[in-house]
Amino acid sequence: MAKFKKHFISFLLYLELIIVCLIVIIPIIWIVTSSFNNSSGLASATLIPEKWTLNNYVKLFQGTNYGLWFKNTLMIAVTNALVSVTVIVITAWVLSRFNFRGKKTGLMTLLLLSMFPSFLSMTAIYVLFLTFGLLNKPIALVIIYSAGAIPYNVWLVKGYLDGVSKSLDEAAYIDGCTRFKAFFRVTLPLSMPIVTYVIVTQFMAPWMDYILPNLLLSKDSNRTLAVGLVALINEAESTQFTTFAAGAVLIALPISVLFIVFQKYLVKGISAGANKE
Repeated sequence: MAKFKKHFISFLLYLELIIVCLIVIIPIIWIVTSSFNNSSGLASATLIPEKWTLNNYVKLFQGTNYGLWFKNTLMIAVTNALVSVTVIVITAWVLSRFNFRGKKTGLMTLLLLSMFPSFLSMTAIYVLFLTFGLLNKPIALVIIYSAGAIPYNVWLVKGYLDGVSKSLDEAAYIDGCTRFKAFFRVTLPLSMPIVTYVIVTQFMAPWMDYILPNLLLSKDSNRTLAVGLVALINEAESTQFTTFAAGAVLIALPISVLFIVFQKYLVKGISAGANKE
């Protein structure tokens, strides 16, 4: 009886995993095959196309501003990753390695702020950026993404840096390194897993976000990929679903490559950074 119960539980677990995999994989297969479908509308698109074609990819670049949207998104993503990582890593290093008045209060404030996503303050952000003339400018998104990423990621990176022995810094001081030299030559190289995790996640933010870019970037020449593609199928009588699918496939490629290349660092970074003191 006990053996039967064990096998039955294993069967249920595997069944659940299979169902979850199907729920995740089938929409992906549908989007990929639809991008090669000869039809154009959602109603006429099938899981297995009757006739395979690359016309949707040609139409995507010749009939829309996809190239411009891709350029805008890439520029925002790279800038956001560089700015965010610089601010987050230096802030986390200061909080991890230095003791000063108000440190505990600052950490608790960051923890509190990390509970509120940026889009909750959309109205205030819109009015603020309108006042300063930053609407329809990509720098507006960089500011929001960078500032919004600080609270949670500072806690994450600080947790990782706390696990890097301070004796290594002290040994570097004895060898004549300043605090910044010790940081760049000792602490930072040992923290590459968590730094890589932050870089990838911050690079992904502009690729995946629709709400904030749609609010702040109304001109077609300033649109990001998410906003531009949704505009293709936003109309009630839109027949550009397969073109949208082609754009969605191309969006997924850079993110997939990043995850494959940095998978080892991502796993180490998130698991080690979760241990906070």
